[in-house]
Amino acid sequence: MTLSGKVAVVTGSGRGLGLGYARALADAGAAVVVNDIEPEAVENAVGAIVAGGGRATGVVAAVGETATAELLVDTAVREFGRLDVMVTNAGILRDRVLWKMSDDDFDAVVKVHLRGTFTCGRAAAVHMRERGEGGRLILVSSPAGQRGNFGQTNYAAAKAGIAAMARTWALELARAGITANAIVPVAVTEMTKTIPAFAPVIEEAERTGTPLPSWLRRDEGMGTVDDVTGLIVFLASDAAKDVTGQAIGIGGDRLSLWSHPHEKTVAFADGGWTSEAIAAAWAGSIGAEPETYGIPAPTLPPAT
Repeated sequence: MTLSGKVAVVTGSGRGLGLGYARALADAGAAVVVNDIEPEAVENAVGAIVAGGGRATGVVAAVGETATAELLVDTAVREFGRLDVMVTNAGILRDRVLWKMSDDDFDAVVKVHLRGTFTCGRAAAVHMRERGEGGRLILVSSPAGQRGNFGQTNYAAAKAGIAAMARTWALELARAGITANAIVPVAVTEMTKTIPAFAPVIEEAERTGTPLPSWLRRDEGMGTVDDVTGLIVFLASDAAKDVTGQAIGIGGDRLSLWSHPHEKTVAFADGGWTSEAIAAAWAGSIGAEPETYGIPAPTLPPAT
């Protein structure tokens, strides 16, 4: 699939998943603006893309502020003449349980993930609407944003908000030919290596060079960074011009479409509901099958 002639910005692309996205876009023919807060990471990422025959430039800046978002768009236009794809990947973690999470822990994560997605998406949309040739907004969400996750009030709330932004922007930008989608990637990164159920399996695969086991790739949907980059290239391409407002999961051998929030069960009471009527009806009616919450624990294969 070719992205020849297209220009993309990928925030937080100095390493990890973001670097994988940037390299995949460049390999498909797009010119890429690499962004990170560490100069060395940006320099190395740009160098690797150029060494591989791609086109890239770098911007060292923290996302969140409008000035950074506009700088990223302006850099794409100045260096490559246009912007077609904005991938909002930058993020940080400040994990704490609720009663130990500080204001700063909460605000820092929300600023990078949620506000950073907003400012970069807005700056890209302004440029794309003015140019009048459509575009792609690819917003990086997470399973935590779909289901919640222990110790991640800030991260889960931000990632849920990002999915909501994709649905909202799909409505607002449709007439301009701009699509907006959220992706829900799962891959082996420095963060996932710390999960106790996964760590021994990942360490063994890295030590021996053997592929990750099928149960991890299929049942848990976890593979390498390269396993998730195909979705980015697809959504950036002309083949995805009619795909918008979706939350799409990918990881390992697994590709999935997440459902949007919807009413699961409904009950009616003439004249409205009192608290007593709700209590009487709950267990046998509206609340008979409550929703699950939290990312399910990994299901390990039986020991042999």
